[in-house]
Amino acid sequence: MKNLVHPAALLPPTGGVTAQLRQQYASAGHEQLDSRGLAFSEGLQLPGISTLIQESWQRSVQLHANPDNPEAPLAMDREELEAYRRQHPLAAIMPVIHKLLVLPSHDSGMLVAVGDEVGRLLWVEGDAAMRRRAEGMMFVPGADWSEATVGTSAPGTALALGRGIQISGAEHYKRSVHPWSCTAVPFHDPDSGALLGVVDITGTESAVAAHTLSLVEATVAAAQAHLRVERLQLAAAGQSPASRRRSPAPKTSGDPGANSLYRNSLQLLGRDQALLSIDGRTVALSARHSEILALLSTHSEGLNAEELCTLLYPGDASTMTLRAEMVRLRKVLHQLNPDAVPESRPYRLPMDLLPDSGQVLNCLQRGAHRIALEIYRGAVLPRSEAPGIAELRSRVSSLLREAVLTDGSAESLLKYAELPEARDDVEVRSAALKLLPPRSPKRAAVVADLERLDRELSA
Repeated sequence: MKNLVHPAALLPPTGGVTAQLRQQYASAGHEQLDSRGLAFSEGLQLPGISTLIQESWQRSVQLHANPDNPEAPLAMDREELEAYRRQHPLAAIMPVIHKLLVLPSHDSGMLVAVGDEVGRLLWVEGDAAMRRRAEGMMFVPGADWSEATVGTSAPGTALALGRGIQISGAEHYKRSVHPWSCTAVPFHDPDSGALLGVVDITGTESAVAAHTLSLVEATVAAAQAHLRVERLQLAAAGQSPASRRRSPAPKTSGDPGANSLYRNSLQLLGRDQALLSIDGRTVALSARHSEILALLSTHSEGLNAEELCTLLYPGDASTMTLRAEMVRLRKVLHQLNPDAVPESRPYRLPMDLLPDSGQVLNCLQRGAHRIALEIYRGAVLPRSEAPGIAELRSRVSSLLREAVLTDGSAESLLKYAELPEARDDVEVRSAALKLLPPRSPKRAAVVADLERLDRELSA
């Protein structure tokens, strides 16, 4: 174990925190860590370091990120990266990113990076000298900069939290990144709301200037508007981008969500009738068609008529009933995009279509419960009585609740408690109460809720 310098020794008498002191606190905090993150496994709190950074370090420890590993791992080689970038939805926004961020960065000595929804960098552009320096820590296209891999960094932590963030110097979990500072903002699909990736500015102290976060947020908003207008123009012209047919996917380091491209999406959460978006065009489906597409999208290998009937109908139903319903669904999908029409024998979707419930499950499998909670808008098709939908609804809801109870902060627990399904959840509120600081103004509302539930249970 290293010689320990407790950060409390650095606290100024007035309690003021300058940028220099902020770095001293973070550097001293790193003295408490070894490659296994022993300080956090022992529950040590680090004075002078923001709660946000400490929680990110704690997640980094739990995810087994190594602060002494100097380089981020390469998740895709050049050939895989180029193929993946060509078909990724964020390729359409790169002209906006180039105009608003990349061109100005050549004069400011900063880098602009755009990554996918699991933290893999797809584009890194900007000052040539800075790009060469950044190669030393593998801040390059194709590298994995998720929190699970490199620990606290602006791209990975912005994705973990689902909001814009700034990370300065020694606040990074990986020590090789301490000479750098960065600002990052997540990018959501303007139609479906699905998480598509992250936009990042990396450089020296100027990368975390007060105006930088606003600049990146404004750029993301402009890029979302550009993507929406492009889709409307294509729809008005009766055109659509090339459909996403199944093809060999890039290496994903075992990440179940890494192959998701989300331009073709199915929104099931918190709604009785799904919204289907394909190549920028969106339609509302009937309740039965919502159930069929939900089931087919979660069984990529396909389902025969008998299997789909069993998952779709609560009682006995003839496969003739299903076939008639599939004829109607095919007509709807053909009008939207002929390439989306399901195949038969078995019934199977011909293109990748990830439902928002699947995105929640992918996030939970990689430990990103904050992102999962941000995506989750309610139960899967809450009025559906289809056995397969009921099972999916229960699985998504129970796994999310378990993750929030096991690893969630007070903020996450309170956000979960606002969901309709958690209205009477005593355990969630009790867990939040234990984590809230004694003087938190939020405690009163939680106590009032617990008292209400106690009265209702007593009655």
